[in-house]
Amino acid sequence: MLHVDPIFAATSVAPSTLAAGGEAVPPPFTIARVFTETRLDSWLALGLVLAAGLYLYGVHRLRLRGDRWPVVRTVCFLGPGLGGIASVTVSGLHAYDTALLSVHMIQHMVLSMIAPIFLALGAPVTLALRTLPVRPRKRLLAVVHSRIARIYSFPLVAFAIFVVNPFALYFTDLYRYTLEHAWAHELVHAHFIMTGCVFFWPLLGLDPLPGRWPYPGRALLMVLSVPFHTVLGLTIMQSTTLFGGDWYPSLGLSWSDPRDDQVVAGGVLWAGGEFVSVTMLAVLVLQWVKQSEREARRLDRELDRQEARERAAAAAQATPPPVAQP
Repeated sequence: MLHVDPIFAATSVAPSTLAAGGEAVPPPFTIARVFTETRLDSWLALGLVLAAGLYLYGVHRLRLRGDRWPVVRTVCFLGPGLGGIASVTVSGLHAYDTALLSVHMIQHMVLSMIAPIFLALGAPVTLALRTLPVRPRKRLLAVVHSRIARIYSFPLVAFAIFVVNPFALYFTDLYRYTLEHAWAHELVHAHFIMTGCVFFWPLLGLDPLPGRWPYPGRALLMVLSVPFHTVLGLTIMQSTTLFGGDWYPSLGLSWSDPRDDQVVAGGVLWAGGEFVSVTMLAVLVLQWVKQSEREARRLDRELDRQEARERAAAAAQATPPPVAQP
């Protein structure tokens, strides 16, 4: 079933404009509709509000006891993180996510690559560990260091999940099923977010995760992720078979050609994937440099303390003992 905002059906679509199943189809896509057709009635919108509220409450708890929480982490988590998810699921884009493959690919990029990166940079697990009471904190640590968490956060496993999932979705009948069932389409959105978090959290995140690789290994995985989006994007662009079967032609959109839109969708995945991967590789290298500088400063401080102890010991040995008075 085509998931169309009821505002479209009531105000913008003529009664005679029907698609498969008798559902009204959206009018021509415009940038203005991204802002005017926002919805706040989905479970995902509720989850975003709840996550933002819990994060801000944790920051508030830290400030009450005089602890400092970096502002940049809060900005990353609430802005491009949660805000990025909202921009493609709560905004007017949702009315076109089953009508245009290109819009769906924009959602794919934001939910699986952009938003998870900034959620990881927001360090929500670290914030929770610093604000939760003793028993909940121990339970969270048990989850973070559990066997399941170790398996899924292992970089090679996360990389395999990140690479295989899009091919399993788009090159099987599963994608057509998600177009026909709104609940499955929403579940795919959540799956994109989880897949991105599993991949990027161990690479770029600031939270204490088990089995984290050193920076050279992380940089290698990030480099390997670049050609993956190129291959997938070019495959979609050059495919002579429409994704979703006859779903998009059955909508009868006079303002969009399904084949042209599929080419645009592949281009979005190709160009967007390369841009994000290369940018995040630069961020990873920057983190690597900063970590090396911190380690160098730590070693310098340790050497200074060791030299100070040696000088004090040498001075004590050079000082003659006091002469006893008769």
